[in-house]
Amino acid sequence: MKLLIKWLLSALALLCVAYLYSGVEVRSFGAALIAALLIGLCNAIVRPILVVLTLPVTVITLGLFLFVINALMFWAASGIAGSGFQVHGFWAALIGSLLYSVISLVIESLTSRLLFRE
Repeated sequence: MKLLIKWLLSALALLCVAYLYSGVEVRSFGAALIAALLIGLCNAIVRPILVVLTLPVTVITLGLFLFVINALMFWAASGIAGSGFQVHGFWAALIGSLLYSVISLVIESLTSRLLFRE
């Protein structure tokens, strides 16, 4: 149940990003659900591999290269998702992924206090 709620809230966060920033387009809530699923899968499968492979660069840049990796995962998800979710270039992916992270963090902190009390 928690996973389903987090997935729906991630799609909502993606719709918020598209509303706030013109470099990211989401055509419908269904497209946002698919995109949120793809972003989650990219972050779960591909991101850890990239983090390990780029560890020297990440250490040299004091962790700032992780923003590039997040942007690449966001951009890759838009490439896989098709026309329902579009990101217009790398810089749009960087700004979009930052907004998505901040909005997701806010939504998660609010809902964890309200919904997931144990």
